[in-house]
Amino acid sequence: MGRARGLGIAAVVVGLVGLLAGLGGVGYGRYAFGGSVVSGESMAPTFGRGDRVVFERIDGSEVRRGDVVVFSAPDRYGVDALVIERVVGVGGDRVTCCTGDARVTLNGEPLREPYLKGAEAGGGFPAYDVRVPEGRLFLLGDHRANARDSRAFLDDHGGTLPTSAIRGRVIDDYTVPVVLGVAMTAGVVLVLVAAGLGIAAMVVRRKARAVVPPPPPWAVRV
Repeated sequence: MGRARGLGIAAVVVGLVGLLAGLGGVGYGRYAFGGSVVSGESMAPTFGRGDRVVFERIDGSEVRRGDVVVFSAPDRYGVDALVIERVVGVGGDRVTCCTGDARVTLNGEPLREPYLKGAEAGGGFPAYDVRVPEGRLFLLGDHRANARDSRAFLDDHGGTLPTSAIRGRVIDDYTVPVVLGVAMTAGVVLVLVAAGLGIAAMVVRRKARAVVPPPPPWAVRV
């Protein structure tokens, strides 16, 4: 019976570890990350229609210039769906376009934008000169000729968006999500192993009972 007891204890321990790993991975993954599918071409060539992106859930105050973010702005787009654009200016920045060599300037300096689709940073939109208020962001799509971004809403706070609208920052390093996926997979495997150990413990216990000889007749009390 000692072996059966050992297998039972191992089943409980392995099962608990598996549950902690699996449920912990699922819980943290849902809390820290999200996913979305790109529905348009406004961020081409960086992201095209149908591409799946993973984003880390962050507060809008953590956003930096150059970040690709997902946000919700139903008052602008008419639907409560996630929109993906690039942050060009944060609170206090001055963003202008497009004069001279048709480049966006940030605080008076030409902005280097290797991610653009096409050579024209203005995308055919009228010129603008926006001072980004504190707590707001100026966002543009990488495909300027096919993006309905801050330039389309210049009459509303210069097209800027409140940081509270940000839902996450798109990531290109999948190390943490992969680790979480491994943890969840390991959790499932450990739970299955625990189930196997539990079954083995029951089998050993039954075999041990089956081989116990009956008591001799003289030991039976009347």
